[in-house]
Amino acid sequence: MSGFPAGPLFERPFYYLRHGETETNRLGLITGATDIELNARGREQAVAAATLVRALAVDAIYSSPLKRARQTADCVALALGLPVVEVPAIAERGFGELEGKPRGLLVRGATPAGGESLEDFTARVLAGFSGIAGSEHPLIVAHSGVFRVLCRALAITAPAAPIDNALPLRLKPPAIAGAPWLLERA
Repeated sequence: MSGFPAGPLFERPFYYLRHGETETNRLGLITGATDIELNARGREQAVAAATLVRALAVDAIYSSPLKRARQTADCVALALGLPVVEVPAIAERGFGELEGKPRGLLVRGATPAGGESLEDFTARVLAGFSGIAGSEHPLIVAHSGVFRVLCRALAITAPAAPIDNALPLRLKPPAIAGAPWLLERA
């Protein structure tokens, strides 16, 4: 599978879960590296996601350390009786001075003042994923920006809009070497 990221995570299918809703999500604002908690709806979504994930035979949970992802991961972990392993490198991209402002202010390809470049963010996230130990059915709990990095790295056409909060997705290696990975609802 030349061209795809290396590491045990990328040797088999795995699951991805974006954190539950936050107030900044609800308001259409840029959250980025700002460490905020889930709102009431986000907590409900995390509980619902835990119910869905229970049927997936997940045997390891890896999470961004940001509160919104960690709270979602903790909810799933409680339902499954598994520990959560934090992976600091899969935290959301820092958007500097744009954090807390409307999403419409983002300019594709531009690095906001005080923000993290897309290249640095991509390198950080992929390095974080390469360090995730292998397990049969891992679950990654992180952010929409992290998901877009995964999609680019695995040649998956990412949705134009951010992925839904707390909706489990399954990523599968291609049957034919060099083809894009497959993405499906779990």
